[in-house]
Amino acid sequence: MESKELAQEAVRILDRKKGKEIRMIEIREISSLADYFVLATGTSSTQVKALADEVEVQLKEKGESPVRTEGYRSHSWILIDYGNVVVHVFTTEARHFYDLDRLWQDGTQEDLSDLLSQE
Repeated sequence: MESKELAQEAVRILDRKKGKEIRMIEIREISSLADYFVLATGTSSTQVKALADEVEVQLKEKGESPVRTEGYRSHSWILIDYGNVVVHVFTTEARHFYDLDRLWQDGTQEDLSDLLSQE
């Protein structure tokens, strides 16, 4: 799966599982870390874990396994690294504290209107 497709699929999965404030930022022009960051917020540490688990399970069914994962012990920020796509799932507090949206503001914010439900 190409990196943009993988990132878009992660966005869809997070949306279906009721993730909040979902963002997809293209960073390939400004960083060698990845092509895309996908950011989402869960309403509790339990939902953060559920969102991350769902991304892993559904992408694994499509043949995509993470290179590494971090944060499952804390449940406030879980990072799932697929190489060219890194999925970050936060609690509200962790999202505001680490503020990756601001840190990566030089990246290109992707339009997700076609990917997110209209609820």
